[in-house]
Amino acid sequence: MFVVCGEALMDVYTGERTPTGLVLDARIGGSPYNVALGLSRLGRQVAFLGGVSTDAFGERLMQSLADEAIDASLVVRSSAPTTLSVVGLDAQGVPRYAFHGQGAADRSLSIESLPELPAAVTLLQFGSYAVVVEPVGTALRSLAARERQRRLIAYDPNVRLNVEPRIERWQAVVDEMSASAHLLKISDEDLSLLYPGRSHDAVVKSWLEQGVRLVVVTRGGDGSRAWTRQSHAGAAAETVKVIDTVGAGDTFQAALLTWLDEHGLLAADALAALSAPQLEAALRFAGRAAAITCSRRGADLPRRAELA
Repeated sequence: MFVVCGEALMDVYTGERTPTGLVLDARIGGSPYNVALGLSRLGRQVAFLGGVSTDAFGERLMQSLADEAIDASLVVRSSAPTTLSVVGLDAQGVPRYAFHGQGAADRSLSIESLPELPAAVTLLQFGSYAVVVEPVGTALRSLAARERQRRLIAYDPNVRLNVEPRIERWQAVVDEMSASAHLLKISDEDLSLLYPGRSHDAVVKSWLEQGVRLVVVTRGGDGSRAWTRQSHAGAAAETVKVIDTVGAGDTFQAALLTWLDEHGLLAADALAALSAPQLEAALRFAGRAAAITCSRRGADLPRRAELA
């Protein structure tokens, strides 16, 4: 079983004005939730670990977990509100984002409230702002460090400066998490934000020397690259008519983990021993999945039959 740790929230889009207000369209979201969704749709047994509110939004999130066959036994419920990411347009039509999450349920998870992991769990996936904000950040980082010797740890920083604007805080967390991770996937955009002035190759090399077994860098339309200490490979991006890129990175991560699992390679030693042809095949599979998501509106992640 895979366990995805982090936040599930609501993206709220503002629409037309009404006589007394605005039309709102709230949609389930959150990077970790998307990864869990992607894994389930690709045929993996997956559970979600995070804080979810008992409010109306939280009930909708719980229903979505059930609808997508995602195990919710590790969800911690609370009366704290659901995080809302409100999206609006200015006079020029440029989107603006307002994040409402202070004191929300997804941030309230503590070390003391962490649920016990079932023995069947083989992989823990971490990412996005839940690893950074408190108290949940301390809880999740502690969980990753504690479980590293027993289970595979995968990590995608997925930097969100509209939640935590201090880049030095993100740098500190990424440095801490990279010491726990066996697999680290990151976008080239996040690499440039985190380490301005440093070459991406130099950062990747430092992670591998630190003990990360596999590093993958996604590069949008320029494809992706992957490194172990012995091998390196790249893959071009799939040609697709892009509708939007929402959920593309989360899709890539879910598909990467799926390919490795289907080939019996989700173990620390197996990751370190991946050959260049294996790396390329994994990147192509994950890139094809991400392209499908980009061809559709919103985070509509593909199912396994679409990648046959």
